[in-house]
Amino acid sequence: MAKQVRVIRMSVEQPLWRALSGYRVLTMLYAIGLFASAYDEFDRPGIAIGFYVVLVVWTLATLPRVQSAVACTKRFLAVDLAIALTGIVLTPIAADDHHIQSGGPTLPSIWTAGSVLAYAIKGGWRWAAFASTPVAVANLIERGSPARDTVHNVVLVWVASIAIGYVVEVARASERTLARALEIEATTRERERLARDIHDGVLQVLAMVQRRGAVLGGEAGELGRMAGEQEIALRTLVSGGLVPVSRVSLDAAEGAVVRAVEEDDVDEGDGAVDLRALLAPYAAAKVSFAEPGAPVPLPAPAAKELAAAVGAALDNVRRHAGEDARAWILVEDEPREVVVTVRDDGPGIPEGRLAQAEGEGRLGVALSIRGRLRELGGSAELVSIPGQGTEVELKVPKARGKAGTR
Repeated sequence: MAKQVRVIRMSVEQPLWRALSGYRVLTMLYAIGLFASAYDEFDRPGIAIGFYVVLVVWTLATLPRVQSAVACTKRFLAVDLAIALTGIVLTPIAADDHHIQSGGPTLPSIWTAGSVLAYAIKGGWRWAAFASTPVAVANLIERGSPARDTVHNVVLVWVASIAIGYVVEVARASERTLARALEIEATTRERERLARDIHDGVLQVLAMVQRRGAVLGGEAGELGRMAGEQEIALRTLVSGGLVPVSRVSLDAAEGAVVRAVEEDDVDEGDGAVDLRALLAPYAAAKVSFAEPGAPVPLPAPAAKELAAAVGAALDNVRRHAGEDARAWILVEDEPREVVVTVRDDGPGIPEGRLAQAEGEGRLGVALSIRGRLRELGGSAELVSIPGQGTEVELKVPKARGKAGTR
């Protein structure tokens, strides 16, 4: 049975664009009505009529341009604002002095606000402030002096457009956050579904192969060992989601669209990375990995060095404790530091053996582990009791790790 995928598009902008389209048509009719009611106040009505012909044709022809942010291009906005400014400047040429001095409306009247609002919806409050400025200058030129009502109208348009632009920016940010949350929720549900399917099928088969291989021995035993390693790796992947996925919210014309971008490497330069993703590959049939439920962020250089120190500790386990030794990795995210403990059940290290190894020039623990942690401002403590295994405790301070990446 084919699985149906339901796509939900979210956009708080679409109602604003539809409202702007209606506003432009209504204010166009309103401006024509004002002109008709005050026709006697125009010395050159032919200029006004010519402007209204252009205004009607432009408004109706460009309705598709004010349907979305993609269609509303910068070129359209520039021409639209130029028409509004032209109408304002033509008002004292077409009308008589009484119309101007009495504070009569300009030729485009409140249609001009539609041009400014288009800037606000398209680019936010900065674009609104940019568009409001030439409108203010044109109104002052049309009136000839900064009259009280003119200044009032200019300030009103300027403040209103900036406020609307700011609200649009906040709405876009909220929309992207909501889209990200919905995507994460959908991903979590899908992971849970896959976990159930994998648990019921693949993991049981791998566990059975491991048990049967151990009983049969030989090449079957090796196959069983590999199946056991894959079972542990798969369990870790399903439970923790080890593949780092960053979700980028994009603001498209139809609304917020979230796309999953898989990264080939967890390295993000000097940015923070999840330490769990670097340590998870060390999990195997004889290496258990215990991690917190939440991400453990560390600066990328510090996380890589800490992971390398853990790898060096596991190498020592394999080299000195034997192939049959088991190891455990425990990650603890403390308020001021990150603590990683590597413990094994090997024979332990005889007292004085580390000092003897350093004297012989074998500096694995001194350089690969302690040296790395010392450069990060952390520490590495090694506790070993003969016959009871070895424990290496690695500590990296969070504050020092962040400072080191500046």
